[in-house]
Amino acid sequence: MIKVIVSTDKINILGHADFGTYGKDIVCSSVSSIMTTTVNGILRFNNKYISYKKNENEFSIVINEHNEIVDNLIENMISLFKELEKDYPKNIKIEEEY
Repeated sequence: MIKVIVSTDKINILGHADFGTYGKDIVCSSVSSIMTTTVNGILRFNNKYISYKKNENEFSIVINEHNEIVDNLIENMISLFKELEKDYPKNIKIEEEY
């Protein structure tokens, strides 16, 4: 299961969805696409707004500056993750820790 842990200044994405075989898992692919699009979108505005770290089983985004652009893109990302969670509750879980 993918776990998305959201706090005010950080988002951690942990684990694997285990929906399908490696390389063909549509839940993992969706999470990766949403995450990559959001990070790239924010970095296009200013590469100091966020920092990120990627390991094999973890991706973390640290919000260095809150502003309308960053907050709207992060909110959109979380909203898309929540839509995935509705469709695949056994494969992705969102935890909000504010």
